[in-house]
Amino acid sequence: MKIAIGADHGGFKLKNTLVKFLKAKRHSVKDFGAFSEEACDYPLIGYEVAKAVSSGKASKGIVICKTGIGMSMVANKVNGVRAALCDRVDIARSSREHNDANVLVLAANTVSPSTAKKITSVWLSTRTLGGRHRRRVKQINKIK
Repeated sequence: MKIAIGADHGGFKLKNTLVKFLKAKRHSVKDFGAFSEEACDYPLIGYEVAKAVSSGKASKGIVICKTGIGMSMVANKVNGVRAALCDRVDIARSSREHNDANVLVLAANTVSPSTAKKITSVWLSTRTLGGRHRRRVKQINKIK
């Protein structure tokens, strides 16, 4: 799977952990930064990841900042993106099953690397349920 990933300086370490994890699982990973812990602006990175997903250059995206809130706001501004801030495996599963989330948002301050790997694995392997959920996703997609 082609995965776009990005983080600000606060999510840099967790992003690097996930990049290694994803590559070990044989995913193709495009890293949009940050490339150090030096302070940077998250909106630019989050937008690039969301744009890659929206345009089809990536199948899924993952964005990380300290709280996940800023990255959620940025990613959800991009047409066709349904970004979900997940801090537990059950939430990650539900975001895929019910909302067909295509961008996973993680909070580096509250999600450990081991939990992030579990969340990511479940999120990437869970399929949308369709049915009434598909109708609702279509409604979300119509909102500009």
